[in-house]
Amino acid sequence: MKKGYFKRLSYVVSGALFFIVLFSHIFCPDEALARDNKTQIDIDAPSAVVVDSQTGRILYGKNPHIKLPPASTTKLVTAMVALEKLDPEQKVTISKKAAKTQTVTPRLMEGEVYKVRDLIYLALMRSVNSATVALAEATAGSEEKFVKIMNDKVRKIGAKDTRFINSSGLPGKGQYTTVYDLTKIMSHALTYPLIREAVNTRVYLVRSESGKEHFIQNTNHLLWEEENMIGGKTGYTRQAKHCFVGAYKINERIIYTAILGDINREQLWRDTQQLIQRAEYVLAGKEEPVIRLSKEKSLMPVAYNKTQKINKKFEADKKKIKKTSKTRKASYAKNSKKTI
Repeated sequence: MKKGYFKRLSYVVSGALFFIVLFSHIFCPDEALARDNKTQIDIDAPSAVVVDSQTGRILYGKNPHIKLPPASTTKLVTAMVALEKLDPEQKVTISKKAAKTQTVTPRLMEGEVYKVRDLIYLALMRSVNSATVALAEATAGSEEKFVKIMNDKVRKIGAKDTRFINSSGLPGKGQYTTVYDLTKIMSHALTYPLIREAVNTRVYLVRSESGKEHFIQNTNHLLWEEENMIGGKTGYTRQAKHCFVGAYKINERIIYTAILGDINREQLWRDTQQLIQRAEYVLAGKEEPVIRLSKEKSLMPVAYNKTQKINKKFEADKKKIKKTSKTRKASYAKNSKKTI
């Protein structure tokens, strides 16, 4: 009798515990997710950080102060320095050096003339290296002189662990930054209206003075995936691997994320989204800030799919911009400054 009683009692207790756990997940899903999230964040990159704009506090960091190659995140500083000296409507002629600089498409040809505004969009949206050299030469007379101004600029904004040797981010000895410095750079870059517009624009039509057109897409694919994404700048070289610094809004509060050295572009987006999620939990008081330090080993070989499919939203945006030749000029004048 007693044996059967205790057996039934054990079943009752077990069932009660099951329902307590079940109800805690149903009625307190945020708390359950927060607990699960502690084990889910797994940043592959050697260095990553997310910072609260209001306090400057690191909400999550992985080796936030190690010096690594910046790749094209460099272009944010190039754009800032150029816009302090040049009018966005000023015209710039592409030099022989700029035209011959190793770059992605579209290629700018020697003798072509573009507005500073369009060179900024080419540099920040598509990461065209020849556009940054053209901006540097128009600002300081030469890229070498321009780089000195860039390094002065980052020192003034407190990015003390950053140094540049060119305007584009192409690899070279003595060029480095940290993810923590990148968040400072992004914070200052967003105070320039044209930079803020460019990093938040999905697609854009660039036209040279002679009428040559380039239709460009932003390399930041999170603009299509994250509704509250303010903008960001990607970077890639074989040495630097995949890099990204971005700004995101959480309940009217801005956070900055930065990653250096991810193995491929898809992982870069996943890691950035993990940083955003962790920031949401910390700001809601469900997690504590964490900084992880480790001795990084060599990473896996870089993978980058150049033939990555463009999503349907981009195709829809493209159709909106590519109108008939008869109405294109009027449409461009009306819409080129808008975020698409």
